[in-house]
Amino acid sequence: MTKATLLQNLSPEDLTDLIGNVFDAKLKDFQTHQNTQTAKDELLSREQVLELLQINSSTLWHWQNKGKITVYKFANKCYYKRSELMESITPLKK
Repeated sequence: MTKATLLQNLSPEDLTDLIGNVFDAKLKDFQTHQNTQTAKDELLSREQVLELLQINSSTLWHWQNKGKITVYKFANKCYYKRSELMESITPLKK
């Protein structure tokens, strides 16, 4: 039996349920992806970065000047992307 034949044999209620289930599954996948992207692109304040990386402000300033960390400014405040901070961390090779 082909897909077209199966669809023709469905009642309108069954077809509505099938479409609803597919839509719900796709919406859930989309929301999960969006939540993951939002967490990755989360902006952190300077104080949050200092606490997260457990460094002092002069170290952060040096890293910014050397280009190791990208800083974004808005209304005279500094922000950092969590994803970029995590990408800048490299494993120690022994």
